[in-house]
Amino acid sequence: MTTLLTNARLIDPEALTETLGALVITDGKITEVLTQPLEKADTFPAGKVLDCQGKYLAPGIVDLGVKIGEPGERHKESFRSAGLAAAAGGVTTIIARPDTNPAIDTPETLEFVTRRAAEASPVRIRHMAALTKGREGREMTEIGFLLDAGAIAFTDCDHVVTDTKVLARALTYAKSLGALVMGHPQEPVLSAGAATTSGKFASLRGLPGVSPMAERIGFDRDMGMVEMTGAKYHFDQITTARALPPLERAKRNGFDVTAGTSIHHLTLNEFDVGDYRTFFKVKPPLRSEDDRVAVVEAVASGVIDIISSMHTPQDEESKRLPFEDAASGAVALETFLPAAMRLYHAGQLTLPQLFRAMALNPANRLGLPQGRMAVGAPADLVLFDPHAPFVLDRFKLHSKSKNTPFDGQRMEGRVLATFVGGTQVFSAEA
Repeated sequence: MTTLLTNARLIDPEALTETLGALVITDGKITEVLTQPLEKADTFPAGKVLDCQGKYLAPGIVDLGVKIGEPGERHKESFRSAGLAAAAGGVTTIIARPDTNPAIDTPETLEFVTRRAAEASPVRIRHMAALTKGREGREMTEIGFLLDAGAIAFTDCDHVVTDTKVLARALTYAKSLGALVMGHPQEPVLSAGAATTSGKFASLRGLPGVSPMAERIGFDRDMGMVEMTGAKYHFDQITTARALPPLERAKRNGFDVTAGTSIHHLTLNEFDVGDYRTFFKVKPPLRSEDDRVAVVEAVASGVIDIISSMHTPQDEESKRLPFEDAASGAVALETFLPAAMRLYHAGQLTLPQLFRAMALNPANRLGLPQGRMAVGAPADLVLFDPHAPFVLDRFKLHSKSKNTPFDGQRMEGRVLATFVGGTQVFSAEA
């Protein structure tokens, strides 16, 4: 039950270091973190030593905000296909969204998906529950019972609760139970029907746009509710420069708030929509290059805490439509790490900074023991080569849906192996 991973470049997101070393794994946990040179390999039995050949070993990604189609839309993504895609992408813990059909808004539904996920997925899956029944914003869910059933956080996803009295009650109740609430900072009336960010580009393309101020207005409303109730709150996607100063101010003032952004908003901008390719239609819409750079800098400084894939599978029928009518969202479990390597190769974020935002911070926010390269932590790990080049073929992805904006693009960064609890669940040779 003991394994040695030797000759690896260890990425430590807590210390923000990158060092040549080795790990000893016993009974699914990290029991030693060693530095080279190593003589310990000679004491291990055959088959219990893995030579990482100087490649990079990091904590497995904790992906906050993944859409899985079960129940109701299994044709788009199942627990098994999502788990296989996650393992191939170095994601060892999926935090699944409750925007299913029906929504995960009762203990019975939550227990069903928890059981199905455990049976079908090779990686860990934890579930968020809906904040209001049916995600309709009219009546809060039974937060206490859902917590007891294993809900890790509460969110209505992109269905913004417009009734502030309902939201205030839900946040107050969540505060009394210590529950984390995740919100989508968008003003829903302004952003309704939008396909892109307003501006010259949207006008030239004849597409309905939404002002970046819709995010700022949504943020300010939610922040006011957090100030009133004292609830723990996470903003799922901050994608504009306008929302960053009030976010920084809220943190400085001591409120229990964190913020995330998506890998697509960090690596793509509004011009990628170009020839109306609907794979580039995401929610919120892709932003200007100035916004993209500002958000990357916010991740580097720690103002934005978490990077997520915001994996949203859509079938061919919902994407093969005019841009304005097509469904929003992109699959990203398998492309998450190679897309993040674009930021590394551009010199915008270091590998420890990336894994701080992709693994350590989401684990810390959710109270999970994963995401760290430390003795006693679960041996949830990803071995990868950040320099390995390839051309992405969407039909080779493990996800049932193939709606990725990176199809046909040259990328760098290959996952070589993924471990969950010390067990190897993916090998690039497999």
